[in-house]
Amino acid sequence: MDKLMLIGLGGFAGALLRYGVSGLVQNLSRSVSFPYGTLAVNLLGCLLIGLLSQAAETYGLFSAQARSFMFVGLLGAFTTFSTFGNETFNLFREGESTAALLNVGLQVVLGLGAVWLGRMIALTMGR
Repeated sequence: MDKLMLIGLGGFAGALLRYGVSGLVQNLSRSVSFPYGTLAVNLLGCLLIGLLSQAAETYGLFSAQARSFMFVGLLGAFTTFSTFGNETFNLFREGESTAALLNVGLQVVLGLGAVWLGRMIALTMGR
């Protein structure tokens, strides 16, 4: 099957899973003030990408097509935080501690800054 099709199918499934799991956890938590559903999805995604990527590296369990489907499509759509976590972990593992810490800082600070900037642009456009 074409690589883009596999990624697309994985992405479709991952997005549906994210919606379902996040909503279920949020409803079970009965919280309206903290995003437990998003936290659960991010942590589960990180656990799964850690487990599956290590299995792929150590045991050669997955074909290139299966890795595209799982890592880029399914888990990429389930949560991009899992990809961020895995890439940062790999930087630490390769001895690139400065790059890993820089990645964490930039992702968090610039990500929050981009959300703020987007909100400011939207507010300005609405006036």
